[in-house]
Amino acid sequence: MKRINEVIIVEGKTDTALLKELYDVDTIETHGLAIDDETVELIRKVSQTRGIIILTDPDYPGMKIRNRINEEIKGCKNAFVAKKDATGKKKLGIAEARKESIIEALENVVTFSPAQESITWQEFLSLDIVGNKQKRLQIYEIFHLGYGNVKTLFKRLNMTGITKNMILKELEKQ
Repeated sequence: MKRINEVIIVEGKTDTALLKELYDVDTIETHGLAIDDETVELIRKVSQTRGIIILTDPDYPGMKIRNRINEEIKGCKNAFVAKKDATGKKKLGIAEARKESIIEALENVVTFSPAQESITWQEFLSLDIVGNKQKRLQIYEIFHLGYGNVKTLFKRLNMTGITKNMILKELEKQ
């Protein structure tokens, strides 16, 4: 069984159980939106010694948890599972995700950094993404950036250093 050295941040016990089926891994559970300052401090300490990967549900609460951790702790790795791959019969979440999707997410982690702008708003607009949901979702998927609106995509592209040319090159391959 493959070992993941970083500690994976998940929302609950069922997420941990599924990850332990796939990997030799340690997790920290946030208990959903009930994440408290003590848990954030534990995550901060672990990030300094082993590193962390945030793997939260592809929904609003999951995004809030991910954003809080990324804002408070710099250099976090982020793994995203698409909504379509994390939908069960009645729930949406990592515990309901296809195992292949989790493996793919963990093989394609991204790190957000407050680097200089890699794509300007004008360049972003010239890509015809605003108002084109299909293209926006395609770019999210190509670069493994999760899911969000246009503003979130622009922010994540800059946070990961993705340029207009990189986007055009990848879109040509499709």
